[in-house]
Formats: sequence, structure tokens, C-alpha cells
Amino acid sequence: MITVNGDPLEHEEGLTVQGILEAKNYKFPLLIAFVNGKLVKREDYRTTVVPDGAVVQITHLMGGG
Repeated sequence: MITVNGDPLEHEEGLTVQGILEAKNYKFPLLIAFVNGKLVKREDYRTTVVPDGAVVQITHLMGGG
């Protein structure tokens, strides 16, 4: 089991950050992902495997003016 933005999510072997975004249906174009407090670069979302027990934080970036 992992935690995504405070909610539990069943862990699967080989689960990546991209897999979490798809499972949670997060489609906002500007997202930042942290796994256990460490920033994951956008280009690494498909290859960064999330370990069981991890705490994942997905943040939507908003701009304004």
C-alpha cells in the first residue's frame, strides 16, 4: 500500500509515477511529483518505480497574473 496525497492506493509491482497519475486520473498538464519527499523530474515519471509503503505527493502548478 502507498499513500497518494493522503489517500491509500494499492501497490503493484513495478508501479511508476506515471502509473499513479493514470490510476488517479490526474491529467492536469503541470504536475509535480514527490516520492518520499524527493522531487521526481517529469522526464522520469515513466521510469521511476514507486516502492511499497511510499508517500507520494502530486501537486498541481497554477500560474496567474
